[in-house]
Amino acid sequence: MNTHQVHVDDEVFQFVKTHAEPLVDDFNSTLRRLLALTVFQSRRRAPETSALQPKSGALPSLPSGIPIALARILEVVHLVRSGAYARTAATQFVAKQHNVFPQTVIDKYCRQLGLTASQFDRLLEEQNLGGIRKLLKGKFASHNDVVDKFLK
Repeated sequence: MNTHQVHVDDEVFQFVKTHAEPLVDDFNSTLRRLLALTVFQSRRRAPETSALQPKSGALPSLPSGIPIALARILEVVHLVRSGAYARTAATQFVAKQHNVFPQTVIDKYCRQLGLTASQFDRLLEEQNLGGIRKLLKGKFASHNDVVDKFLK
């Protein structure tokens, strides 16, 4: 993707900055989210944080014994790909379901996979999820069957 240098005034910069996820977003990924420019976000608006009430059956049933990191990543993937939430709202929903901070969930799909949030967003946009599948199979090799079953 080509990039361009753009000048913004202080007011616009501060507005975007207040909507960025600390240590996760860059200026571009924050603007993409605010403008609903990703494939999945353009189909719906992200629910407000206060509207993130746990819903029974909202998360997929995953086998017991899989690593927590794999489970949280698959839950976020499921919520985003089903069209229920944008990634940031899906992250908050998963965190609330498991009574952890959103940063804990972000850590699973960013730091532990060696990705930025915008890189993870791009992988979520792939038609067949091939990039996420490859990363998960590499990181969680003993759970390839779960990854294949879940991402088919």
